[in-house]
Amino acid sequence: MDSRFTGVVPAIITPLTPEGKLNEDAFRQVMEFNIEAGVQGFWVAGGTGESVLLDDAENMRIAEIAADQAAGRAYNIMHVGVASTHRAARLAEHAAKAGCEAICCVPPYFYTQSDKAVAEHYRVVAEAADLPFFAYNVPGFTHREIDIPLMRRIQDEVPQLTGLKHSGANTSLVKDFADMGLSCYIGNSTLMLPALTLGASGCVDGPPNVAPECWVAIWNAWQAGDLSAARAAQEAATKVTMLVRSCGSRFHAVCKAILSRRLGVACGDPRPPGEPLTDDEVAAIHGAMSSLGLD
Repeated sequence: MDSRFTGVVPAIITPLTPEGKLNEDAFRQVMEFNIEAGVQGFWVAGGTGESVLLDDAENMRIAEIAADQAAGRAYNIMHVGVASTHRAARLAEHAAKAGCEAICCVPPYFYTQSDKAVAEHYRVVAEAADLPFFAYNVPGFTHREIDIPLMRRIQDEVPQLTGLKHSGANTSLVKDFADMGLSCYIGNSTLMLPALTLGASGCVDGPPNVAPECWVAIWNAWQAGDLSAARAAQEAATKVTMLVRSCGSRFHAVCKAILSRRLGVACGDPRPPGEPLTDDEVAAIHGAMSSLGLD
């Protein structure tokens, strides 16, 4: 396992202006808020970052901003996953030039591909950046599970492979991935502590970027060997996750609403076709935030 890639790694949102453009200032403020809370890194332009709804130029600019804002204080794992190998490789090459510390990539989606094709896709993309490479196992979105046989093949054929974000349903696979020497981030923020006991290197998910202090508390307690404090912190963090998930598929809108209130900066609505929250829903989110001490 690469010891550089551990800890709390929020899957950061992509704030947008009222016109639907990238809000660079708000993006920097969200990063700074998380850095000051003690996170170790960022999962940039992933599912929570709405990358598949952004064009390549926007994703490239996000990589540049993230590298500049973190400035060595936190590492950036830049998501470059798209359906096309050529486009993904171009995004990977740019991420390296921008100064990101690593890249990550979902399997090629839409068309069903063989294990051979997935591994070759990853080989080309990883080679384009020549940075530590993370697979992104999120079958709920890609409809493709990265199972142990496929991961072994990727490990054999992609020298840059460093680890993965595991968002599959079978949490027990964390131990198998860790036993392969991979840095395995759990992709479910309600399971950070259980996953750490299985050998996970940390947590990557959307909810930590709205209340990073909760997951930093889990990590710090775990590192200190204080299981009781870690369990209490996980309980608090899980309540935040339930709030983020309270509007179902509109979790992007909930994350942006929470961060807009906490930071006092407008993070905008989701990129269409993502739906915004109603005024009543925003008011309910604010009320729930107060009950969780997130004002």
